Amino acid sequence: MKFPRRQFLHLAAGAVALPALSRIARAQAYPTRPVRIIVGSPPGGATDILARLIGQWLSERLGQPFVIENRPGAASNIGTEVVVRAPPDGYALLLTTPPNVINATLYEKLNFNFIRDIAPVAGIVRVPLVVQINLSVPAKTIPELIAYAKANPGKLNFGTGGIGTGAHVAGELFKMMAGVDMQHVPYRGAAIALTDMLGGHVQAMFSPMPESIETIRAGKVRPLAVTTVMRSEALPDIPTVSEFVSGYEASSCFGVGAPSSTPVDIIDKLNKEINAGLADPAIKARLADLGGIALIGSRADFGKLIADETEKWGKVVRASGAKPD
Repeated sequence: MKFPRRQFLHLAAGAVALPALSRIARAQAYPTRPVRIIVGSPPGGATDILARLIGQWLSERLGQPFVIENRPGAASNIGTEVVVRAPPDGYALLLTTPPNVINATLYEKLNFNFIRDIAPVAGIVRVPLVVQINLSVPAKTIPELIAYAKANPGKLNFGTGGIGTGAHVAGELFKMMAGVDMQHVPYRGAAIALTDMLGGHVQAMFSPMPESIETIRAGKVRPLAVTTVMRSEALPDIPTVSEFVSGYEASSCFGVGAPSSTPVDIIDKLNKEINAGLADPAIKARLADLGGIALIGSRADFGKLIADETEKWGKVVRASGAKPD
C-alpha cells in the first residue's frame, strides 16, 4: 500500500512528535505517588532541616507527599547508594551534601561514581560554617585561638559529625592554613558532636550555621568566625576567618540529585519547583535565618558547583592525608 507523499510526511512528523508528547505528558503527570527524599545522615542536622523544608514545599506544590527518609552511615554513602540503585523515575531523590563531593577522593573504592551516577537537579543553599568553641577555652578571637592551639599542640580537639563531612575538611583546611595542630574527633552525627562540645568533651567545632545558630544565639558557645569570604547577615557582628587567615574559605552546599537516567523533563520540573521555593518569601526568610544563601539556578549550574567542590576538597583530602573509618 502506497501513501501519497503529503500523507506520508504527516505520518512521519506525527511519529517523531509522539516521544516528545509522551515526555510532556509524563512531566505534567509527575508525581502520581509519594516521593522519597533520602538523607544520608541522622535526624537533627543541617541536612535534615533543609530536606524537610524543601520537602514540605514540594509536597504543597506538587500534590504528593515528599517523604524524608534518613539513611545514615558510611559518611552518607549508604543513603547515596540507595538513590543510585533506585529506579530512575523521579520517585527517589537524594539530598546532596558536602560528603558527597568529599567522598569521591576520601574513599579509594566506592560502589558508585557520584558525578556519573547522580544527576544534578537543583541547588538549595550555601551555608557558612561557624568556628565555635566551648566557653571554657580562653580565646575570644581567631588569632587567640591560633595562639592557644600553638601553645598547646595536639591538646585542642574539634568535633564533627564524622570523617569526610564538610566540617571535617573545613577543620583540616584551617589546620593547614593556620599552621596549628588540632585533633579531629568524629561523631556519628553533628547533633551528637554539638552536645559533647557543650559538655566540654571537645573544645571546638566547625559547624554548619543551621545546626549551631540557636546555641550561638542562646550564648551556649562562643562563635569566633564564619568560614565564608563575606560576613553572614544572620550573624553580622561575627568576622570571617579570612580576615585573619588570608584566602581561607569553606562553606557547605546542599541540593537535590536523582539517579542519572532520570528523565530530563522530570528533572526540569523539579528544578523549576525548587527554584520557585527558593524565591518564596517565607522559605527565603527561613534560609536567611539559618544563615544560608539560596542557590537558585539551572541543573547545569548545580552540576558545575558539584564539579568545582569535588576538585577543591579533593586537594584538601589528599594534602591532609585524611582516611575513612
